[in-house]
Amino acid sequence: MSKKSKNKSKKSPSESKDHYNTFKEELLNQYKDKSLNDIEGSELVENKYGECLKIVRREKIDFKLKECDFKEEFDCNLKLINRIGPSTEEKLKKEGYENIFSLLNHDNHCKHAQVVINKLESGSFAEKFDLIKKRDSSNLIKTINLLNPENLKFMDIETLGLSNVHIILFGIAEIKGNEIISTQYFLRDKNEEPAVLYGLLNHLTEDSAFVTYNGASFDVPFIKNRFAYYRMNYDYNIPNYDLLHFVRKLWGDNLPNCKLTTIEKIFFNIERFDDIPGNQIPKYYETYLKENNIGPIIPIIEHNRMDIVSLAEFLMKIHDESLIAEF
Repeated sequence: MSKKSKNKSKKSPSESKDHYNTFKEELLNQYKDKSLNDIEGSELVENKYGECLKIVRREKIDFKLKECDFKEEFDCNLKLINRIGPSTEEKLKKEGYENIFSLLNHDNHCKHAQVVINKLESGSFAEKFDLIKKRDSSNLIKTINLLNPENLKFMDIETLGLSNVHIILFGIAEIKGNEIISTQYFLRDKNEEPAVLYGLLNHLTEDSAFVTYNGASFDVPFIKNRFAYYRMNYDYNIPNYDLLHFVRKLWGDNLPNCKLTTIEKIFFNIERFDDIPGNQIPKYYETYLKENNIGPIIPIIEHNRMDIVSLAEFLMKIHDESLIAEF
C-alpha cells in the first residue's frame, strides 16, 4: 500500500478554517513553472473520442488471499436454490438431501437445482456472483477465490459534484504479478470527458470484477449515467465488490465512522497529509482551469491514486477476516 511519510509539522486540514485556500495558493506557487508533462508517469493518449492525460504508476505488492474451497461449500448450500430458505434447508438435510446434486431427485426442487448446478459448473463469473449475491450475500466475498487476481479492477472516480456533472479523474488499479499498476485518466478540460470514459473500456473484459468503496451507490451508477449522457455504449455487467458493505458488517459497530481514510489509519497506520476531500475538488479543479496551473490538481491525482491502491490491501484484510467471521 502506498504510504505517505508522516510529518508532524504539517497541519491537518481540520486544524485551520482557511487551510484549503492557503494550501491552494501554495500549490499555485510551487507548480507555476510546471506542466502536465511534468507529472510522473503521464502521457497524452488518444482514442476515437479525443485526447486525455493518462498517468501510470507501478508499486510492489504481495497480493495473496487465504484459500477457500468455494465449490465444496456452495455445493452443500441448499439456500442457493429458489424457494429454499434456512428452515427449508434444515428440513431437507434432515431428510437426507445433503447437497444440491441430491435435490435432482426431489420432485419439487429438481428443476431449480439443475439451474443452480449449471451456473456453478459452467456459468460465467458474473452469473455465479449474481447468484450468490441474491441468495447468500453473506458469503459473497468468497467468490473472489474464483477469480484470477489480474481480473480485479480497483476503481475510484473524482467528480465535480454528486450527480449530473463531469468525471474529471478516473482511476483503476490492477494486479500484475508482484506489482499493482495504477492507471488514471484526467480531463485537461471538460470537453475530454468522453475520451476519459472510453479509457475505462480498455481495462474491462467479461471476466473483470470491480473493487470499490461505496461504488455500488456512487461510482458505478455515476459512470453509467455519464456514458448515457454522451450516448456511449456501456453494456458490461461487471460484478462489484463494494468494500463499504463488508466494513459495516465486520467492524461497523466498533469504528468512529466507515470512511476509507479512517480504515487506513486504524488498520494500516496510514495517515494522509495535505489530502483533498471530495467537497474541495470542484474548487481546486476550477482554479486549475482558470489559472492554467497544475498545482491544484496534484493532490487530487494523489488522493485518487492512494484510494485505488489502498483498496488492494484493504480487500486482502476483509477477505481473510470474513472467512472466519459470521455475518
